[in-house]
Amino acid sequence: MYAADILRSFMLLPGPSGYENEVAFALREAFSGFCEQVTTDQAGNVMACFPGQDPDVPVVMVYAHMDQLGFIVRFIEPDGYLRLERLGGIPEKVLPGLRIRIRTAQGTWVTGLIGSKSHHATPAEEKYTADPIDSLFVDIGAASAEQVSAKGIRIGSPAVYEPACSELAQGRICGTAVDNRGGLTALVLLAEQLKKEPPPGTVWLVGTVWEEFNLRGAMLAARAIRPAAAIALDVVLSGDTPDLRGRYATAVGQGPAVMLYNFHGRGTLNGTIPHAGLVERAEQAADQAGIKLQRFAGIGILTDSAYVQLEGVGIAAMELGFPARYTHTPSEVCDPEDIEQLACLLGRLLRNLDSTFDNHRY
Repeated sequence: MYAADILRSFMLLPGPSGYENEVAFALREAFSGFCEQVTTDQAGNVMACFPGQDPDVPVVMVYAHMDQLGFIVRFIEPDGYLRLERLGGIPEKVLPGLRIRIRTAQGTWVTGLIGSKSHHATPAEEKYTADPIDSLFVDIGAASAEQVSAKGIRIGSPAVYEPACSELAQGRICGTAVDNRGGLTALVLLAEQLKKEPPPGTVWLVGTVWEEFNLRGAMLAARAIRPAAAIALDVVLSGDTPDLRGRYATAVGQGPAVMLYNFHGRGTLNGTIPHAGLVERAEQAADQAGIKLQRFAGIGILTDSAYVQLEGVGIAAMELGFPARYTHTPSEVCDPEDIEQLACLLGRLLRNLDSTFDNHRY
């Protein structure tokens, strides 16, 4: 299986937080090719169990979120324009002139365009400012609120960037929801490995819901599985573009990365300092596999691990990922080779995890 093909198939599926069903169905089908025990919990998390051979080896949950950020229809104008609210960390400066898809009450998707004032009529003082989302509107071609309703669009309808996926030079991928369809791709590649070579301990692979909304969907899966260790798969910020060069040491095409620290100081005092024993095992696995493991630490980013680590009496947590450029925009960029290496690293790590692993911090 090739990472680029799996990634493309996931990227083209719309799945805003709370409406991940299309992505969930695709992930469940992919898991079913490698695992007999695939379930979906009440919240919508997709869980595949690979039974271990040794009951003394700790249970591990490896997971990636299925959802993507998006919008919610906040208001419908009498003349048929839509007003939006953000669903997740949408950057407002990329929105004017953008094509989006709005989900109808019937589950279909309608194309819309976020309006942008005609350049010829834009005064100089407006040309270099970002329009707040409250001032933006969506044009679906309707001339009245009744025509919008007839399309099945209501207040509360979710929307996403119009799904897209293109190939750049050197096989790199550009498009929507690289965050975190790349993580799902790694899960599928890992499932293929685990079928060929069962792990010593039981491993659960999980596609989680709600990460871009409130980061708590994964908690419900962890509460049911009760793992001793949990490894989140997500993007790390790539520091190889002119605007971020010198801020992060990570680069697209240079292999997977381990997050050594993250913290979200805006709105929530939460983050993850990884379990040192897991980090050590990941570094050993990378050395054994001949994979370069990049290191990342930063503020302003958060993953499901922030809350998963607090379940039960505490879960040994670590985040592994792949570098991505332009995160949360309609055109994110990654290298599928980084994702393939991430899956290989995970396979080696899980095969090496034995009864000597201690999930205590010290």
